[in-house]
Amino acid sequence: MRRGDRLFRIIQILRRRRTPVTANDIAEELETSLRTVYRDIAQLLADRVPIRGEAGIGYVLERGFDMPPLMLTPDEIEAAILGAQWVTARADKALSRAASDLIAKIGAVIPEHLRPLVLDPALTSPNWYPVQPDSVDMGRMRGAIHEQTKVAILYRNLKDESTARTIWPIAVSYFETVRVIVAWCELRQSFRNFRTDRVLEAQFYADRYPTPRVRLLATWKKQMKTEHEEMLARRATEVSQGGGARYARERFGGRRA
Repeated sequence: MRRGDRLFRIIQILRRRRTPVTANDIAEELETSLRTVYRDIAQLLADRVPIRGEAGIGYVLERGFDMPPLMLTPDEIEAAILGAQWVTARADKALSRAASDLIAKIGAVIPEHLRPLVLDPALTSPNWYPVQPDSVDMGRMRGAIHEQTKVAILYRNLKDESTARTIWPIAVSYFETVRVIVAWCELRQSFRNFRTDRVLEAQFYADRYPTPRVRLLATWKKQMKTEHEEMLARRATEVSQGGGARYARERFGGRRA
């Protein structure tokens, strides 16, 4: 790797992390020596890149630092195009249009020798299954998430039962054919998931919900991790108690309908 590319990669490593990054971590990712990392950090500091930290503790890139736009590597271009393809096929109209615009912008500004990565990509994201259409304005839903405001919805569950809910939306999860709104439900007093194609009505309020979204999101992620670990523990117990064969039949299609 050329030194200029390596310096750029170090900046990228620091940009993606909010906590200090040790020289060992940098050396491992770049597959180089600690001595080289220390020398490169010294060069970046000499070039007035605002890096804080020291050897043995870690390094942090101060906020506000920026580089010329779209200094992208071939791998970064392919990653961006693949992600944009996925969004184009599966997101709501506004995001799909934005993803198409992103592909066009990248193709317009990158060097000529990299344009085949955009015009004739080697990676693809096929859409084999029909995507369920959203029945709620996802632009406004994303706005409610950013503004941390409440939304009143009429929701139809898988049993075709309708209930009125007031929710605090905190995220949208994108799956292969459906989108799911992650929210705190005032009715259930717990986190709930709502498929966007099953929201019958939605009323967007200006009232902000009392708990900061970042705290709700952290709590939800912790809860999901705990539930996943508990599920794995239950499965391991079933296997150890002789239920492995039964689980395998049920999991991989041996059970009859």
